[in-house]
Amino acid sequence: MTDNNQALETMTAEAKAAETLKRVRRRRSIALAGALALFALTFYVLTIVKMGPALFDRGL
Repeated sequence: MTDNNQALETMTAEAKAAETLKRVRRRRSIALAGALALFALTFYVLTIVKMGPALFDRGL
């Protein structure tokens, strides 16, 4: 009976560790996605600023 309890505790501990690892990976992925979006937005804004306001006055 004790062996079954230890096995159950080990499985539970492993499941908790796997869940924690999954949460950490998800947070890191979200952080990387946010950083990439900010990077892209920065390049977009800097490009518009560098071209100047005349960019929007051109005829189509």
